[in-house]
Amino acid sequence: MKKVFLTRKIPQVALDELNNICDLSFNNEDRVMAKRELIVAAKDCEVLFCLLNDTIDKEVIDNLPNLKGIVNYAVGYNNIDVEYATSKNIAVTNTPGVLTETTADLAWALIFSVARRVVEADTFTRAGKFVGWAPELFLGGDIYGKTLGIIGSGRIGTAVAKRSVGFGMKVLYVSRTSVMENVPGATKVNLETLLKESDFISLHVPLLPSTKHLICAEQFNMMKPTAYLINTSRGAVVNEEDLVKALQNQTIAGAGLDVYENEPKLAEDLAKQDNVVLLPHIGSGSLETRTLMGFICINNIKAILKGEKPPQVVNDFFYK
Repeated sequence: MKKVFLTRKIPQVALDELNNICDLSFNNEDRVMAKRELIVAAKDCEVLFCLLNDTIDKEVIDNLPNLKGIVNYAVGYNNIDVEYATSKNIAVTNTPGVLTETTADLAWALIFSVARRVVEADTFTRAGKFVGWAPELFLGGDIYGKTLGIIGSGRIGTAVAKRSVGFGMKVLYVSRTSVMENVPGATKVNLETLLKESDFISLHVPLLPSTKHLICAEQFNMMKPTAYLINTSRGAVVNEEDLVKALQNQTIAGAGLDVYENEPKLAEDLAKQDNVVLLPHIGSGSLETRTLMGFICINNIKAILKGEKPPQVVNDFFYK
């Protein structure tokens, strides 16, 4: 059977199916592999099945002489040198669409958590500090009837906006190309208007040169002092040092983050701020979604091993 190397264990049901179609070997430790050990472990593979925190660059590709495909267990693929892979006739695939609703759910979990101070209140209660109801205990911000700003109106941004309908929210959105569909009353505006008028600002853009540090000190100063920033897209879209200052100075009311600029490292003092909710990059983290991601990857692997065009190829270069 043809050889596939998996850089980290995925849900068992998908792993079992993968074992049925190839000669599978994988990293059995729950950690990111160092580049050199990845190269050694995967040296004979025809397909490299990697995760978003594996850096698959020119050095890795050049040291895997039998490589025909790189299958990424994620929607994004900025961890892979796609241009170089393309020059070597190596297919690169991802898992688009599958995590839309799950990530939108998590964005809303962050909205509720930071606005209603859920994490702070939970810690307070667990510490035995709750002695009874009080009129000013953990006062947060309302969500119903407020304005939701969506930066990036792709699948996930639109899914987040759709969920706002039940909360009677006004929706503003910024998009370079698309129109947000199926969200009643959603209004396309420029970035400055969205920042100035929104109570909740949710980021849903890819990381590109044009979106790196899209939100920094200048943008925080445009926002309401009662506004909350939510980021489930890419960490470097936000200047994390500027965010810490905005939280410390109460330039904004709070933030909810699932991604970080230099992940997994956090900006200095970010974790010390009570008005931010910090999650460990779990946007797609439901058993159902992570399993489905595995099966999408398996379908791509099957196609690559047969010499066919993978369903989710991102560098459609030689398949006809």
